[in-house]
Amino acid sequence: MDGIMSKLRNLDAYPKINEDFYSRTLSGGVITLASSIVMLLLFLSELRLYLHAVTETKLVVDTSRGETLRINFDVTFPALPCSILSLDAMDISGEQHLDVKHDIFKKRLDSHGNVIEQRQDSIGAPKIDKPLQRHGGRLEHNETYCGSCFGAEQSDEECCNNCEEVREAYRKRGWAISNPDLIDQCKREGFLQRIKEEEGEGCNIYGFLEVNKVAGNFHFAPGKSFQQSNIHVHDLLAFQKDSFNISHKINRLAFGDYFPGVVNPLDGVHWTQETPSGMYQYFIKVVPTVYTDVSGHTIQSNQFSVTEHFRTSEVGNLQFLPGVFFFYDLSPIKVTFTEEHTSFLHFLTNVCAIVGGVFTVSGIIDSFIYHGQKAIKKKMEIGKFQ
Repeated sequence: MDGIMSKLRNLDAYPKINEDFYSRTLSGGVITLASSIVMLLLFLSELRLYLHAVTETKLVVDTSRGETLRINFDVTFPALPCSILSLDAMDISGEQHLDVKHDIFKKRLDSHGNVIEQRQDSIGAPKIDKPLQRHGGRLEHNETYCGSCFGAEQSDEECCNNCEEVREAYRKRGWAISNPDLIDQCKREGFLQRIKEEEGEGCNIYGFLEVNKVAGNFHFAPGKSFQQSNIHVHDLLAFQKDSFNISHKINRLAFGDYFPGVVNPLDGVHWTQETPSGMYQYFIKVVPTVYTDVSGHTIQSNQFSVTEHFRTSEVGNLQFLPGVFFFYDLSPIKVTFTEEHTSFLHFLTNVCAIVGGVFTVSGIIDSFIYHGQKAIKKKMEIGKFQ
């Protein structure tokens, strides 16, 4: 038994020195105090990292198929009335959503930016008294109203009972309404009068779009849109204006849900139009993003980068459709963010490295100072130090 204990004693890597042989110095005390403070600060820093989750970032190829893309937006047009502002969306697959109204809200704004009226954008118009029937006569008592579509009806039974329905029928035909006062429904509802009354007003339009996850665009522009010879056009003749002010402020634009750390570069962007009319374009590259928090909850979202360009038109010559266009394309690379806690063993390893590293470095510094002072003192004693 004594032999085993003796062998274990010989393995001791930390031989002890009698305290009578210790030599304590002032420099050693200062270094000990400084190294203790450094060790404490590094330990607290490591403890903070251990208690908080860290985010790991990876880049992978996006192999998802058949998904949709949600576009959340909130845009203010200080000089474009709500009655003439419309929203269209289309993509490279050929799918089109013209004059989108579902899940879209508009706020009328005065010249100072104050809300006049808030309403959901939807099809409908106030009822009118004794309107013109499809057969040419006026609506009589106990007679069912069926208004004329003025040649744009798709069938003999189709009725257009308000100005909006007539404009919609014209849009499906690819026609434009040159003078709304010639349309009985529009004249009775005061279409042009309402546009004149809203002159100088602004509009705050917000909501969301659900589109295919392919390249496409959506845009805000005056007038009702339609297809004519496979060309996307807007009916601007009905407004009897030569120019449109498309100054705008993007309060919020996001492709997908919010997740911690996301930065949307267009939030708060404001642009003021200085020319009579033109087309403002944003070219957006959307990067699919997956965020997984420390509890395992996953958020499917997107980040994006953007460049912009403005194309101007001369007064009375609308070479380009006036409006604000957002052209987006998707990146084939997906970014994944994963929150995770540092393991206790990793934390323990770092703490040991901190203590051992600081202790070793402070020992080297102390030894250097001690032997340096000793050498200088020895030279001074023999008179060789000057």
